[in-house]
Parts: sequence; C-alpha cells; structure tokens
Amino acid sequence: MNYISTRGEAPPLGFEDVLLAGLARDGGLFVPETWPVLSPETIGSFAGKSFADVAVEVVLPFVGSAISRADLTQMARDAYARFDDADVTPLTQIDENRWVLELFHGPTLAFKDVAMQLLACLMDHVLAKRGQRVTIIGATSGDTGGAAIEAFRGSRRVDVVILFPEGLVSDVQRRMMTTPKDANVHAVAVRGTFDDCQAFVKAMFNDHAFRDRVGLSGVNSINWARIAGQVAYYFVAAVALGAPRRPVSFAVPTGNFGDIFAGYVAKRMGLPIAQLAIASNVNDILPRTLATGAYEMRDVIATASPSMDIQISSNFERYLFEASGRDAELIRDMMGSLRETHRFELGPLEDVMRKDFVAAAASEDDVAGVIRRLKAEHDYLVDPHTACGVVAAERVLKGEAPQVVLSTASPAKFPDAMQEITGKRPALPERLAGLLADKERFETIDNDLVAIERHVEARTHATIKERG
Repeated sequence: MNYISTRGEAPPLGFEDVLLAGLARDGGLFVPETWPVLSPETIGSFAGKSFADVAVEVVLPFVGSAISRADLTQMARDAYARFDDADVTPLTQIDENRWVLELFHGPTLAFKDVAMQLLACLMDHVLAKRGQRVTIIGATSGDTGGAAIEAFRGSRRVDVVILFPEGLVSDVQRRMMTTPKDANVHAVAVRGTFDDCQAFVKAMFNDHAFRDRVGLSGVNSINWARIAGQVAYYFVAAVALGAPRRPVSFAVPTGNFGDIFAGYVAKRMGLPIAQLAIASNVNDILPRTLATGAYEMRDVIATASPSMDIQISSNFERYLFEASGRDAELIRDMMGSLRETHRFELGPLEDVMRKDFVAAAASEDDVAGVIRRLKAEHDYLVDPHTACGVVAAERVLKGEAPQVVLSTASPAKFPDAMQEITGKRPALPERLAGLLADKERFETIDNDLVAIERHVEARTHATIKERG
C-alpha cells in the first residue's frame, strides 16, 4: 500500500514512511493510493470478535506488507489492554433507536486514546527496526495532547512536544499534559488559539531544514495512522447493531474533521452507513460550509466543548481531495485561498458534500439542555462534546437506521462545565485521583514560530516552569 499527497507534489510513500513523516513535504496530507474494500462476509465475521481483533482486520489493508499480521495483532492487543472496559468502545442505549458509542475508556478518558495507543506501538516498532529516533510535535485543543503524552511517555526513541492554547483547555485536560514527569515529554502553553498552535505545527513541518534537523514526526490526525486507527470503532458499533444486513447512521462531534473522516473511510471500505452527521458547537464552520458552499473562518468562541473550538479543520482537506476526484491542483488552489483570504468556495464540490454529510450546530443552551434531559430521563451523563452529537442526531438524522452518537470524552474531563450545567462535579476514576494535586511542568511561549522552534530544538534542555 502506497500513499499520495492531497496536493500532488510529493512522492508516494509506503506505510512506514507515512507513519513517521506525518505531513507530506508539499504541505498536503497523505491518503492511500486506493481504498481497500471489505466484503459483507468479512464485515459480518466481526460479530463477537474482540475490539483488538477487529482493529487488526481494518488496519491491516492500510499497512500492507510493512508489518506482519502477527506483529500487528500483538500491538493491538497491547494497546487495548490498557482500557477500563473489556469491550474498549461499548454501546449504551439512550433512546428507542439511538445509542452512545463510549470512546472514553482509555488512559486519558478521550477518544484520542483509541488510535493513539496503537500509533505509539506502531511507531516504536518501526523506529526500533530502523534504529531511528524522532521528535513528535503536536497541537491540541484539549484531548490529543494528553493522549499523545500518555502513549509516548518514557519512550527511548521519541521526544514529544505538545502545543496547547493557554487558558483554553480544561484543568483536567491541561494537567494530563503537564503532570507527567518523564524526561521525553514537554507541554507548551502558547499565548494564542488552537488554530495558532496547529498553524505552527504545519509551519514546522514545512520548514524542511528544521524538520530534518530535529527528525520531526507528528501525531495529530494529520498522521494517516491516526485516521486508520479510528476506523475500527465504526465497524465494531455498526456490526453490533446489525451491519452489514442493515445500514447504521452516526452523529460525530467534529472539530478537526478527523473523527468523522474516519467514518467516511469506513463507508468507502464497504460499511453500510446511512448518514454521517457533522455535529458542531457555536464554532460552526463546517455546518456553515455545508449550508452556504463557502468555507469561511471567523473568530473562535470559547465554549463548554473546547476541543471543538476550531476554525481550521485540517482533515477536511482529505475529504475535499476525495470529493474532487483527487484533483490536487484544485486542492492547492483552495488551501492557497484559505491561507491568503481565510476562505474558499466549494464550487462543484458543494453538491457532493451534501450527499455525503448532514450537519447541525448546537448552542450552549442546547448543550446544557441535552445534558440535563439525559440525566433526568435516563440517569446518563454525557460531556458537552457528546451533547453536541446528540443535538445533531435529533435534528438531522432521519429514517429507520439505528443512530449512533460518538461520545468523545468522559464528563469527568470537564468538571467546571458539568458543575455549572448539572450542579455536580463528576469524579475522576480512582487511578487519576492525584491528577489535580500533582505538580505541573510546562513552558509558556509567545505566539511566535521562531520562539517555538527554538524550544523544540532545545526540548531536552529547556527550563521547565513548575507549579504547585
């Protein structure tokens, strides 16, 4: 299996090189040269299998001959052994035809763990085989950073630097990044937004001299292996609800478009999906794009669902590439327009996108109302991101297909927001009881690329601020 760039100016690479490269050298994102398709018989055979074993069957076509089935199976079993629920991603019914897919039973209580734990195993395997060491750089709106640090902490082959927007993540999210004591992990608070952090990551990848000097690699969902690792839970959930005999619909809380793009990939692979709903908060750039045909950035508004407080959805580029029939020139033009004018027109892709997705945005009142109602009617507590997914399911998913809302994080990651909405603070699992008392280690840096690059280069020698 080889991979090509969405911008068409980088050479094709194999899985191992794509895994370590993260972003293509032309600034594009990697996608497979062809989409593997699983037969209905293969999909049906997933019934009753463990999550790890289904993940192997879903990911293996993207790996090709780079990693043996036996090695991948061991990695998957190691990765998912750390989850608190034996089913890894259990389903909970909340209505007659609606279920919540709980993706928050991993080490950092967020869906990012599902792919990140496997990604760490894959990277360690390839780096050991090659005798290499890399520097991972990542940006986070809240959950990716903690998941990456937890997955790679203590690694002898990886240094991790995570950028997060100062004051714009929850205390629990921040502390999952800043309390680990391992020498190879570094959290950096940037005086800016998540979109600024994400732009710095892309700029560092596009600075080829810097990229080569520090051996840069990425674990954001720009890394194809992250997307591949997320596809498995769509198959697991759908098969549990009757696929491939009947289609299933999904509502997906969406910021960077990676999680819902994984659903699109599952559909391309043969999973019968009736509808894919983009669920947004008031930072509704994707629902607006679907409604107006124009992708247009606005100021970011802080909400109770901070991981979705985004105006640049990086993985949307992958979808546009596919929707355009893999027209790399069109994608370069769109991304150039976004860079220069903060907007671009979908043009001929407008109708294509409306066939592939529906969308809805939830206000803060909508979010609070759903959380209170589910607690009162079903004694079930969801976090604000998941609440956005429930709003979307109720508003735009139609027909008789079972509806699955992806629950992307535990309510315990957002105690302040949950207390304001419900009057109670959800407790962290006992294994995280010391999180809010542990000392923090992090650096605060101005919104400046040069300063951030200097910090990354000196990551193992930086002066780290300690807070009690």
